[in-house]
Amino acid sequence: MNIKICSAIESKRILTFMYNRHSRKVEPYCYGVSTKGKELLRAFQISGGSSSNISKGWKLFSVTEISNLKVLDGIFQKIRYGYNPKDSAMSRIYCKI
Repeated sequence: MNIKICSAIESKRILTFMYNRHSRKVEPYCYGVSTKGKELLRAFQISGGSSSNISKGWKLFSVTEISNLKVLDGIFQKIRYGYNPKDSAMSRIYCKI
């Protein structure tokens, strides 16, 4: 389990990291494990690149593919529309908003 991710979720701090050769800036919402045992992060991407060319919106990230993870000073206040705290992609949730 990545304590840095849970800490950011609990304090509603923005994360930045590299993923699939793209820099991302996200609001983290839910961190857990898939039914196949893969650690996942559900987040709302607010800026950066994307292989899908969709730079903003809800994304599901494989934590093992995240690099250069940093917790920023920025805080997000509102819960984004569409957030589901019972994320069906995860069989076990470590932490969530």
